[in-house]
Amino acid sequence: QVHLVESGGGSVQSGGSLRLSCVVSGFTFGDYCVGWFRQAPGAERERVATFDTGGGPAYADSVRGRFFISRDGAKKTLYLQMTSLKPEDTAMYFCAAVSVRYKGDSYCHTGQYYHWGQGTQVTVSS
Repeated sequence: QVHLVESGGGSVQSGGSLRLSCVVSGFTFGDYCVGWFRQAPGAERERVATFDTGGGPAYADSVRGRFFISRDGAKKTLYLQMTSLKPEDTAMYFCAAVSVRYKGDSYCHTGQYYHWGQGTQVTVSS
């Protein structure tokens, strides 16, 4: 059974940094797309950063150059290093996964994700 648990959220001032972690179980990174999404109050869920099975990352324009996605297969953990945080980065952040079977790696960066964590709140004050 696929399971994802996020941690690392918190409150920081503008310009600060945070690192989110997501411990996964029930699958391996080589078989699943994984990524980070966020949703601010009253807004639609936004794709932030995703990994294909080969470890190729993709980023939303709004975070490129400030956020960095990484993963540790041995620890079964996905990370999101967030730097130069802005108030508009305030949101609930979720990690997510989807099997790449029958889909191909390109799906990882544009397709729907089916397994979700419970989320971790990030609040950036000006």
